Amino acid sequence: MLTAQSFSSVGFDAIALKPTECDVSRAAGLAIDTITIDYEGREHLPSRDTLDTLTEHATVYLTTPVRANGFDPLGDSALADWMPDEIGRVFVAGNTAYLSDEERSRAVAPRLEAALASSRSTAGPAPCPWVGTEGIERLALAAGGVQYDLLSRHTLSEVRALRSVGYDGEIAVYAPTVLSDDDDVILDAVGGYVARRKIVRRAIAKASSDTTTDAATESTSKSGSTTAPVTDRRATGQARDILLTAAQDFALVGNRETVRERIRTLHDAGVDTVVSYPATGLTAFE
Repeated sequence: MLTAQSFSSVGFDAIALKPTECDVSRAAGLAIDTITIDYEGREHLPSRDTLDTLTEHATVYLTTPVRANGFDPLGDSALADWMPDEIGRVFVAGNTAYLSDEERSRAVAPRLEAALASSRSTAGPAPCPWVGTEGIERLALAAGGVQYDLLSRHTLSEVRALRSVGYDGEIAVYAPTVLSDDDDVILDAVGGYVARRKIVRRAIAKASSDTTTDAATESTSKSGSTTAPVTDRRATGQARDILLTAAQDFALVGNRETVRERIRTLHDAGVDTVVSYPATGLTAFE
């Protein structure tokens, strides 16, 4: 079990929470300096009282999709105006799963530019905004702000390259975390997450096409149609190997010393903030 004390001793700088998975107010009891809260739809936004409470214990960032109603700096910004002044912003294009067709059609670049301009011109206690780079890497880099990347197999080389050419902006990296050597535990926690990465999805699809009997890659319904690939502990064969390799690339998994060393390597490469998403649940941090 990972306690609050051991959380910091492993080397993490921040924790990422999903409101649909836990009561984010519980983070007030953790010895953590920085908390980020993911956006999973406006119906799951924490209450203002919860946000106020969390800011008494840590620096708090809330992910806000610039295309979403309520956070659109060129339209409806009511939710952004509602947020406590102390809350930092993570500006993102927005996961399409949480956006309407109309919201998805909105241009990202002018909204990201306007959101950053507004945050820079407003004097207040909120920390410097972060910019989620997923899907808009070049745009995010051009826009500025703290670059907030998802951990991948290319993170180290990309960060080192940026630093080598003189980039001196801050870089934060989001990393699903499983402090376990147990392959079954790892797959249950992050198998589905890594399977959504394009390169992993393609590798599993290829493995599936190479065999007609591997139950690890796909299951077939009674009607003969295929369902989603198996990505948890039930995965076997080549698909299981692909998922476990991907877990090493796109997450921080392994025993405490293994994870600590990987975080140290990220810091040495030039990452300023390593953000842990507790993939086995927040209870492990309490």
